[in-house]
Amino acid sequence: MCSGYRCEFIMQEFLMCTAISFSTKDHYFGRNLDLEYSYQESVTITPRNYPFIFRKTENMNSHYAMIGMAYVVEDYPLYYDAVNEKGLGMAGLSFEGNACYYEEVPEKENVSPFEFIPYILGQCACVEDAEEVLLKINVMKEDFRSDLPLSPLHWMISDKEKSIVVETLSGGMRVYPNPTGVLTNNPPFRQQLFGLNNYMSLSKEMPVNSFSKNIPLKVYSKGMGAIGLPGDLSSVSRFVRAVFAKENSVCGKGEMESVGQFFHILGAVEQQKGLVHIVREKENTWGSNDVSLGENEDYEITIYSSCCNSEKGIYYYKTYDNSQITAVDMYKENLDGQHVVSYPLLTGQQVKWQNR
Repeated sequence: MCSGYRCEFIMQEFLMCTAISFSTKDHYFGRNLDLEYSYQESVTITPRNYPFIFRKTENMNSHYAMIGMAYVVEDYPLYYDAVNEKGLGMAGLSFEGNACYYEEVPEKENVSPFEFIPYILGQCACVEDAEEVLLKINVMKEDFRSDLPLSPLHWMISDKEKSIVVETLSGGMRVYPNPTGVLTNNPPFRQQLFGLNNYMSLSKEMPVNSFSKNIPLKVYSKGMGAIGLPGDLSSVSRFVRAVFAKENSVCGKGEMESVGQFFHILGAVEQQKGLVHIVREKENTWGSNDVSLGENEDYEITIYSSCCNSEKGIYYYKTYDNSQITAVDMYKENLDGQHVVSYPLLTGQQVKWQNR
């Protein structure tokens, strides 16, 4: 019987996140992680010879290297999002109330959700590879530990040419082509995609008067072509807003311009402290070294925003308290090593003074 789980180690109930796949000259993959407090996540590089130990399927002692954001527990990287050395990216987003995981199936590759990202990125070089592997997978309900139960998730997998969404629903696994290159949370992706039909009249151009031939209506402000674009913070509205921003984005092909534009698109759906009040069922018993834990526990914020150049292996990020872009280059590490390498997030605001 299917059973979903409320997140304890990455996300809380009804957490709101947004993931984006975006291409200029290179391909970029990243996301907003929205939560009311930060865990000890870090930018984590897993080299090719780190042994991934899986619970019910064959271990991977050798695999593609990957970089992403992870909560490292017992030297095991619990990835929120990551990109491998072949340019394939994958992110897990909250899917509360819809995600279903299953009992072990003997004829399948039984993979727990916390193993799903490394299992795919460890062996797949592109989306088409991932689609082949997904045919063999059963996403099973196997907690990392008793005090670290599973999160209700769905996933976006993207390369430079293609993007898909993977959902494990009560009727089984569903894999959807994703022409938007965007994913948020609820409802299921097929319904979110259908909802875009309600906004087909929106435009980046100035509107023309189709309301009445008899009333001399005129535009009075720039941006009126987008009147009706939802501005609330629900996952449905963020999906529409992120797709509109991405589809109408104008960007050069240079690295810094591309990275900057990616963060601007994510900025269209970021969460500011105080706008989403969280009523928590229980106190966080895990704690965190992040100094913002106590301040932010009652309001959801964008804990971090990430943008990874999937072709160069450079992971850029910003945090809520540090709007300066920080970068970690996967290829500066020994990718033939056996141990994960983690960089704690720089969370204090960085200011560049011009007159000091």
